[in-house]
Amino acid sequence: MTKPRKVLVVGGGSTGWIAAAYLDAALNSDGRKIADISLVESPDVPRIGVGEATIPNINHLLAVIGIDPQEFMRRVDGSFKQSIRFVDWLHGNGEYYHHPFSQQRPGPIDRAGERWLMSDRSIPFCETISAQPVICELGLAPQMLGPWDFGRPLVYAYHMNALKFADYLCELSTARGVTHYRDHVTDVEVAENGNISAVNTRGGHRLEADLYIDCTGFAAILMEKALGVSWVDCSRWLLCDRAVTLNVPYEQHYPGYVRPYTSATALSAGWVWEIPLQDRRSLGYVHASAFLDADKAEQEVRRFEGAHAEALESRMVHFKVGHREHAWAGNCIAAGLANSFIEPLESTGLYLSALAAVLLAEHFPRNDEIAPLAMRFNRIMTNRFYEILDFINMHYCLTRRTDTDFWREVQQPERINERLAAKLRFWHTKPPSASDFEDQFFAGQPNAVLTSSAVAGDCRSPIDTAGLWGYESYEAVLYGMNFLDEQCIAWYGQERPPPMVLSNVIERLRVARQKLLPHHAWLQRVVGMADYTCSDQNSNN
Repeated sequence: MTKPRKVLVVGGGSTGWIAAAYLDAALNSDGRKIADISLVESPDVPRIGVGEATIPNINHLLAVIGIDPQEFMRRVDGSFKQSIRFVDWLHGNGEYYHHPFSQQRPGPIDRAGERWLMSDRSIPFCETISAQPVICELGLAPQMLGPWDFGRPLVYAYHMNALKFADYLCELSTARGVTHYRDHVTDVEVAENGNISAVNTRGGHRLEADLYIDCTGFAAILMEKALGVSWVDCSRWLLCDRAVTLNVPYEQHYPGYVRPYTSATALSAGWVWEIPLQDRRSLGYVHASAFLDADKAEQEVRRFEGAHAEALESRMVHFKVGHREHAWAGNCIAAGLANSFIEPLESTGLYLSALAAVLLAEHFPRNDEIAPLAMRFNRIMTNRFYEILDFINMHYCLTRRTDTDFWREVQQPERINERLAAKLRFWHTKPPSASDFEDQFFAGQPNAVLTSSAVAGDCRSPIDTAGLWGYESYEAVLYGMNFLDEQCIAWYGQERPPPMVLSNVIERLRVARQKLLPHHAWLQRVVGMADYTCSDQNSNN
């Protein structure tokens, strides 16, 4: 039997423990022992938690690790997420639209988007092909108390306390054989061939491994400090570089409900997330320091939340948008913030952390031939980074807001990624469709060479794989942001009929209140959320 390869995860938190738990579950099951996994995390690094939103891929992670979804929700103060609700992104006049996870598509040829463009647009696009936006607005959970008999199941993800998730994964992993060191890394030894040979700790440990996973956040003590792998800056396309965060405990202010979606509300120099958990709401104002100083940003988010937010403790988080030149270099793999960061507008933070673990499990070396595996790993991680970057960039460049310098700036041509600009030009010729996502190389798109591999020879521009954002997601944002409104007047005239809503959407909404509980009621009855109802706080939305 082949001796297990040693894997050392450096850094804990949700990224580190996702890596340890997933690799252990994927590689050491069915009587196999492919990897001997250890994790070292410093007791000196402060644990700071904000609410975390996810996308449906989280269900794969939970299934592989073997976590029961309801037990997961109990352990992490979890709630359901069915959509992202974008507010004030187009004109700043209170308008909103949803990017839901469940959509119905009629027939073998999907012309729902084109039919909506030919209408007077009096009903938001996603409400014509999905019941989920209205189910979200009604505040209903996506699960029933008994057996499901409500048509196709609704797709959902979760909101969670990321610190509690890390603790839960630590508990599971160590019980299954992962070795845990609570010790501070003081030195990283690098061999003459450029590989890491050992990690030394303050407690006197010299930890050797075949593979090292850097989960040390922006510090990147392995990938950057020890190996010198450079950072590729992408901040010219996403201007926000910090966030001021608040937690609003329900004991202090409970609005009377728990929204079953994430909110992203545009403010003067960025946007604020609202993530509802079982015991609190988490807020974070993601903004650009070039357009708003720290004090004014804090004042703005407190005004946004209301008078009860004045006494809440806040924290400023600084970040940089970009990625490592290589995610896998030598015998080291960077995950989470050590590898990349894109602002969490579409809740992709934990997804990218998990993706590194999923890909490493699939590309796990059985011998010393690492270079081909690293090349493919890096190629896929680069593709996925730019796939997300384009999608986030699109939310900004389609705005019509002119009320602040920030919103005027994000519309400038130099702030639009050239890949995205080529897509938008193409979609002025025809609306998006499934074939557009075969490789996403469009007329006028530069074939920019990016360092996306660990070996020589890969000079291709990154391409989208539609692993996350297919044409349905692009339609949700494009049409939510009123894309092609002027063109439709030229194509279809001023007088157009009302939109057609799918019959199964209408039927679902007719009986939705009979089938589904309010979100907070489901959480209370199924996973034990406390009843925070109080006399004078239920009127604030």
